[in-house]
Amino acid sequence: MTGLALVADVGGTNTRVGLARDGTVAPDTVARFANANFADLPAVIAAYLADRRPGPIGSAAAAVAGPVRDGAARLTNRDWAITRDDLARATGAETVSILNDLQAQGHATDHLPADRLIPLIAGAPAGPNAAKLVIGVGTGFNIAPVFDTRAGRFVPPAEAGHVCLPVRNDEDRRLSAYLAERHGFPSVEEALSGRGLGHLHGFLGGIAGRPAAEILADAAAGAALAVRTVRLFARLLAQHAGDLALTLLPFGGVYLTGGVARALARWLAGPDVAAAFRDKGRFSDFMAAFGMAIINDDFAALTGCAAHLEILGRRPAMAARFSRKS
Repeated sequence: MTGLALVADVGGTNTRVGLARDGTVAPDTVARFANANFADLPAVIAAYLADRRPGPIGSAAAAVAGPVRDGAARLTNRDWAITRDDLARATGAETVSILNDLQAQGHATDHLPADRLIPLIAGAPAGPNAAKLVIGVGTGFNIAPVFDTRAGRFVPPAEAGHVCLPVRNDEDRRLSAYLAERHGFPSVEEALSGRGLGHLHGFLGGIAGRPAAEILADAAAGAALAVRTVRLFARLLAQHAGDLALTLLPFGGVYLTGGVARALARWLAGPDVAAAFRDKGRFSDFMAAFGMAIINDDFAALTGCAAHLEILGRRPAMAARFSRKS
């Protein structure tokens, strides 16, 4: 895409804003803003532009930590609503797009240097257009399938953290009942997220709802209950990631992202996790086709926004659908 692009990664607590050209984000343009200091995203963008004074913005994209529908998004953990019209007015851009933050990570998968990936499970070689899967494990849980088609890259949105937690054995059944009793529904997110670590800790006899950072610190120090908690988390995540791999066939790889996934990297790299990921009965050998890695790049969502805008710029008919005039 010719001209300057503004890209934003909008979380519940902070928003990162940067500038990109030709699909590449300039790292020295990235600034972070505390959302509590602003009324909405346009106010954040106004502060950024007033400080940077970059000149005309040709296109803009925002990756939002919340569901997106018909060009509008609402943050899950902050009372902000964001529309394409809002983004167009705030930036003056002709082409604008709003994505779920996991969708943006999906668009970034081909643009991440090798040193920004932490390998966990080796997979078989795959073709350049093989499907991929991004799994976000942080404050919440969600997924973004990535498909490269003749019409371009397709990264559909999802709200996969709110389906029922899969049950494999007696421990899983007891955990499901524990979560249902206390939270009304035993969703994946109630187990596989930051607060999920606290729920697992309570299930195993510890303090229910204990902060994830404390559990991780205790596990690093070798505290037995904390170690059991993170190992249970790792097994459940590996099992569910394996289920998702069979559902979506991401021969191009499974990518974990999010603060909790990064914090658990050492616990997710062992042979027990690979075994749990591949433990699918007569399809266990087939599971060797899928590799898994952690995205260790704070700017990945910005990179994905820039890549998405670049694709729109190469396809005028598609870009017209995202025009402020449409």
